[in-house]
Amino acid sequence: MNRERLILLTNDDGYASKGLSAAIEAVRPLGRVVVVAPETPQSGMSQAITMNSPLYLRRVREEEGLTVYAFSGTPVDCVKMAFDYLLREERIDLVVSGINHGSNAAVNVLYSGTMGAAIEGSFYGCPAVGLSLTDHDPDADFEAAAAWGRRIVGQVLEGGVPLPLCLNVNIPAGRPETIRGVRVCRQNRGFWREEFYRREDPRGREYFWLTGDFVNAEPQAEDTDEWALAHGYVAVVPVQVDLTDYARAEHLRTLFTE
Repeated sequence: MNRERLILLTNDDGYASKGLSAAIEAVRPLGRVVVVAPETPQSGMSQAITMNSPLYLRRVREEEGLTVYAFSGTPVDCVKMAFDYLLREERIDLVVSGINHGSNAAVNVLYSGTMGAAIEGSFYGCPAVGLSLTDHDPDADFEAAAAWGRRIVGQVLEGGVPLPLCLNVNIPAGRPETIRGVRVCRQNRGFWREEFYRREDPRGREYFWLTGDFVNAEPQAEDTDEWALAHGYVAVVPVQVDLTDYARAEHLRTLFTE
């Protein structure tokens, strides 16, 4: 008898987000789903973990083939809770993080709690997929993201790609019929230029709001995730965690070796 696949689902927008609901419906046909998602929104948390505060776990939904937990930690905390406590006696077949409200293309992969959770899942030797929609609206239309997410997740479950495997998948906003296909591409070279807006509260204390704009450093490059999204394609970037700059290391060896 074939064992039913076990899919761990998490996100960084919180267990009550519309994107998570869309992800649940996308992956439920593919196996048993256990959700461990943050109690509150945790965007921008990257690989953060909680070390100096107690963590609280509560089950919020239980039905055949689906269990949903809300956890008071970060997205990475959620993955650790699943692998090291809740599901430690079981084999998780796939980690899915998302569907995020907003793009995680380009340098956003380094800031993203969505991708932080996906990367953490890959540390356990499990294939992992981060799903994001290029629409920050809390009430965004996730139909296309769910459809393409299910397709990509299903293909990953079928195997054939060596582990570790972590995919950063970004889906352009719009109706399903407007998406032109899938592009496997590289991460765009870009950066954020932030600006702090200073304000004063009613007691005269200053406070700041952070805002900023993304700068695409290579707008003409046709092999990047930003180009794919701008031209109506789902962007799939395989992610690795080795940040070593090997080319520069060779130069440094000549510089520092006596």
